[in-house]
Amino acid sequence: MKFKANFVSEKILNQENLNQVQSNNSNTNSKENNREESNEGRWYIEIEKIGLKAPIKEGTNKENLDEYVGLFEESPKEEGNICLAAHNRGYKNNYFGRIKELKEGDEIRYIYEDIERIYIVTKHEIIKNTDWSNLENTQENKITLITCVENQPEYRRCIQGIEK
Repeated sequence: MKFKANFVSEKILNQENLNQVQSNNSNTNSKENNREESNEGRWYIEIEKIGLKAPIKEGTNKENLDEYVGLFEESPKEEGNICLAAHNRGYKNNYFGRIKELKEGDEIRYIYEDIERIYIVTKHEIIKNTDWSNLENTQENKITLITCVENQPEYRRCIQGIEK
């Protein structure tokens, strides 16, 4: 499985095109939009140790990461390896700003609709920005958190946990 690791390099629509797309989507996808709105409070990540409670949205493009924790495109939402990315500094929302404080044994809570899972951190490492092996799906339920490493654009911080 190959991931689209483009949360930094994806094209950004200009505001006029974005408004047109949003207008078209609101007209043609009202049922989908209503479903997304009704689940607004039921898809989030919470890490008590670092005071994090953040909403999640599909996609890791700039627009999503400016407002949400992003779910990688090929990642499952319910079972397997749930892979999330977020900013850690320099943006309006820096949800992963304190994940570097996580240690093995810390808890990560993931809520999606009626599913609630607690994961225990088992891995905290720095990886190359080209190493996407941690995002491969698994049979076991795990969570993977990815963010940049400060002042080292060729590296990413990777936190993984397995279901408690």
